[in-house]
Amino acid sequence: MKEESKTLTKGELQVMNILWEKRHATVAEAVEAFTEPRPAYNTVLTFLRILEEKGFVGHRKESRLYVYHPVVQKGEYTRMYMKEVRDSLFDGSAKSLISFFAEEENLSAGEVQELIDMLQKINS
Repeated sequence: MKEESKTLTKGELQVMNILWEKRHATVAEAVEAFTEPRPAYNTVLTFLRILEEKGFVGHRKESRLYVYHPVVQKGEYTRMYMKEVRDSLFDGSAKSLISFFAEEENLSAGEVQELIDMLQKINS
């Protein structure tokens, strides 16, 4: 994956979410997986070509069709993206990032306790 293109646009992310869910798809199958109003075939094809250039997607040829598949898995992209968010918006502080989400989401006392339990489990 090219370093300078590590984030995805909204449209690219929509296409990737389809590929992550389906594991592989032709352009027509990807278009069909969108909710209404569906983007045009050529729009999805353009996104797939861009994603392939960025190193997120690969393809194989089956008969006359290209079948696209994710090269970068969702967990890998999520880790990379959240690290970038942490570093660029929270001065590299995971504590500040977690605090921001806890406050923004108005977590209940039970949800806060679940977070504490998860953090304690990770650190043990």
